[in-house]
Amino acid sequence: MGSRRNRWTFLTNHARVLITIARDPGVRLRDIAATCDLTERTVQAIVTDLQADGYLTRTRDGRRNRYVVAPGARFRHPAEADHEIAGLLAYLAAPLTAPAPPPAEEARAEAPAGGEPRATA
Repeated sequence: MGSRRNRWTFLTNHARVLITIARDPGVRLRDIAATCDLTERTVQAIVTDLQADGYLTRTRDGRRNRYVVAPGARFRHPAEADHEIAGLLAYLAAPLTAPAPPPAEEARAEAPAGGEPRATA
């Protein structure tokens, strides 16, 4: 039972594929598969699902495909259906930044050598 409980994730494979495409609209299926730890065949089926349900459009750009995430697309589940997926994609597809230090660390960083925090204007 313990090993089964440790394998769940917050995001579905469909979400991971869509996030990968949002990061790089010219990404190859092979690269999506590697990023998402899926087979190319599974990725192809997911991209087909996303297209069929209006989340993506795919166009040919020479020998490659180029993807566009549909603006205004909404989550499928009724609990989130009133929200667009754009916010989640923007958050998860954005480059990672260093988290802000906790307030206690900020106060220590601003304190002079004597130990009292400096007054700020």
